[in-house]
Amino acid sequence: MLQVSYIRENREKVLERLGVRNFSQLGLVDEIIVLDEAKRSLQVRSETLSMAANAAAKQIGELMRQGDKQEAERVKAESLHFKEQIKSLTEDLARVEEELLQKVVLLPNLPHASVPAGTSADDNVVVLENGQVPELSANALPHWELVAKYDIIDFELGTKITGAGFPVYKGKGARLQRALINFFLDEAFKAGYQEVQPPILINEASGFGTGQLPDKEGQMYYIGEDKLYLIPTAEVPVTNLYRDVIVKEEQLPIMHTAYTPCFRREAGSYGAHVRGLNRLHQFDKVELVQIVHPEGSYQVLEEMSSYVQTLLQKLGLPYRVLRLCGGDMGFTSAMTYDMETWSAAQQRWLEVSSVSNFETFQSNRLKVRFKGSDGKMQLAHTLNGSALALPRIVATLLENNQTDRGIKIPEVLVAYTGFEWID
Repeated sequence: MLQVSYIRENREKVLERLGVRNFSQLGLVDEIIVLDEAKRSLQVRSETLSMAANAAAKQIGELMRQGDKQEAERVKAESLHFKEQIKSLTEDLARVEEELLQKVVLLPNLPHASVPAGTSADDNVVVLENGQVPELSANALPHWELVAKYDIIDFELGTKITGAGFPVYKGKGARLQRALINFFLDEAFKAGYQEVQPPILINEASGFGTGQLPDKEGQMYYIGEDKLYLIPTAEVPVTNLYRDVIVKEEQLPIMHTAYTPCFRREAGSYGAHVRGLNRLHQFDKVELVQIVHPEGSYQVLEEMSSYVQTLLQKLGLPYRVLRLCGGDMGFTSAMTYDMETWSAAQQRWLEVSSVSNFETFQSNRLKVRFKGSDGKMQLAHTLNGSALALPRIVATLLENNQTDRGIKIPEVLVAYTGFEWID
């Protein structure tokens, strides 16, 4: 959530950066400024009346001590209207504050200065490409046919149990999933991340704190009776560990990793691009979360991007890194890198990770603060990244490593899988 004081003091810059996102409701900015002015005016009037009421009470007490009861009663009668006015102003202030909040939460984060303008994924900038794209034989199969051939993932069985987008992993498919999860967690631990195992259900306050609510309410599974949401990513519960917490400056950076299943309704998703593992309603992911000092957050973003790339390199997957344009970034992000792996059988790039800096957008909602060396309270910066999401990693591993004998497991995973081939 943007800070209202920043919006008020930097109106033109806010409008310019929202324009980079192609945000259509620019009129909200002036509405917020008007409501903020009304709020501050009401606060001044309320404080002035409170001071007058306190002064009158003190005067009445002094007159009573002096024995001038008649004058005390006169002052008391004159001051009776203060209480009613203060009550009315308090009610007006609460109404304006609520209206102001409802407007502010509709504004997305402001893109960093380096974020390119653009309207869609076509306008994203390729930062780098790495690895040799494999050339498969003419009879190479896409992963949804490979998993059926080797009986390692069953989409139809998942549909029977739950519905489309909830596959069942079997045999070596299930072991490959577990191997990847453990590999990613072990690598994160070696990189200095502390592992946590958070709940996979969250309340509304947690969803609001990281910006999923109200922005992505329609994309989250909701349990109405308990008013809880299934998490779309571990970012939500892990970052919320620090909601309403004042951390010590020397604690920064705070680094966590977590494995969780993730749940997304993906409403409106259909077509060939969502076949097989390309898009699921339930999937496994290892997440990275950092809470850092504002001065170094963009260096941390680069480090997190580089770290995710090392995982792809160790798995032997060709990949590319994209800097997302304003129109393709998430609601809460100030800057995002996407990592995509090349699917040799599908002949297309598949997104497997996003690494984002949210600056103070989340921490302002969460009230994650620290006291700086100058003694002033500051909002921390929050970042997160997938390291990694499993479905499309599995898809590209299976497709890119298929041979006449079977599917060759990357060497780095053999110690985790206990086998070298799926055949």
